Amino acid sequence: ISVPERVAERLEPSDDSSGPSLIDYSERRSLPISIPDYQSVENNGEKYVVFNIYMAGRHLCSRRYREFDCLHSQLKREFTDFNFPKLPGKKLFTLSDQQLDARRRGLEQYLEKVCAVRVIGESETVQEFLAASDSHMENGGCNEVELKVSLPDHSLCIVTIRRTDNTEKVYQAVCNKLQIDNTSSKFFYLFETVDYNFERKLQPQEFPHNIYIQNYSTATATCIALRKWVFSLALEMQLSYSEYVSNLLYWQAIDDVSRSLIKAGDRLYELKALQEAAKVNEYLKMARRLDSYGEIVFPHCACDSRKEGHVMASIGIRAFRLQACKEDGSIEPQVVEIKWSDIKNYDIDDETMSFIFEYFRPSRKSRLVRIYSTYFVYMYDSFERIFEELDWQKEPFKCGLEMNQTSAE
Repeated sequence: ISVPERVAERLEPSDDSSGPSLIDYSERRSLPISIPDYQSVENNGEKYVVFNIYMAGRHLCSRRYREFDCLHSQLKREFTDFNFPKLPGKKLFTLSDQQLDARRRGLEQYLEKVCAVRVIGESETVQEFLAASDSHMENGGCNEVELKVSLPDHSLCIVTIRRTDNTEKVYQAVCNKLQIDNTSSKFFYLFETVDYNFERKLQPQEFPHNIYIQNYSTATATCIALRKWVFSLALEMQLSYSEYVSNLLYWQAIDDVSRSLIKAGDRLYELKALQEAAKVNEYLKMARRLDSYGEIVFPHCACDSRKEGHVMASIGIRAFRLQACKEDGSIEPQVVEIKWSDIKNYDIDDETMSFIFEYFRPSRKSRLVRIYSTYFVYMYDSFERIFEELDWQKEPFKCGLEMNQTSAE
């Protein structure tokens, strides 16, 4: 009897001859997968209907009925001993709107039942079917999707993009939607919300829509966020010419204070009073006086300068700090603070996923330090940005701003 290779492997006796290893269909899960609507498209002169598949409200892909039929056949060949639900029947003639909606509901129920079985839902066949690849429909306009971007005030900016648009294109679409001018756009960017207290700046050539749909299990409406990308207070304060941009900075400051990314200390009640009175400029003025304002604190990670324990890297315009901590993140008293003028070199090592920097030490040989972090590229980008902004502070015309003495103080 001929069976698919994957099934044959599972039926082979294990090394300890304990008997055949059968596919376990018992593990179930509930996925928020749906097909809320369908649409007619025309591609290369052919007209047909596609059904739009969503996961937790995020558009994954659009598929024709015959693709569902093909999926059904493939799965039955791959999982021969599983009792699959029935697929809505084929029709010889053009379907009415009522019949199309009935087919939509049937296909949705089919996907729900199939994906609920973990071993089937996570199979390569199903994952390829749900992958955001609709090349056969690109000419028909189905490659356009909506992407939700979280703003600092927790409202959403919804932009229409192509699935294959990189971060640069998506960010430009967001700026156009929000009417952020070219100068101000240099001081914001798109970030991925990794957890409650950390966002990762996206790389220009990443694909935000892929990240967006891969994080369908997140509790929030989206994992893509617009945040400021500026360390220098002198430069940030020049953005006050735009009321809208000032409000973005204001709401991010409020959010950062509430998440303790900015340590307000005994100024917390004063800040809350200013927030309740909606005094934007006064709130920002006070927040900017706090030591932790405008800093990025990375999750704790290993570092070759410590034989035991981890470090927390903190990057701000004033200095680069390494805070000693235990492997569980518990803070320890040692802190190394390095001035930017003392940084000699910095680079990344892709193989070891580490950020490397060398710094000068008074009356001693310069030291090379290696930080092992998942966010080693983000660390490198932050260093690059710091030195760029230090240059802009001297020659602000390079970034389109006009510096004045009172704002820079």
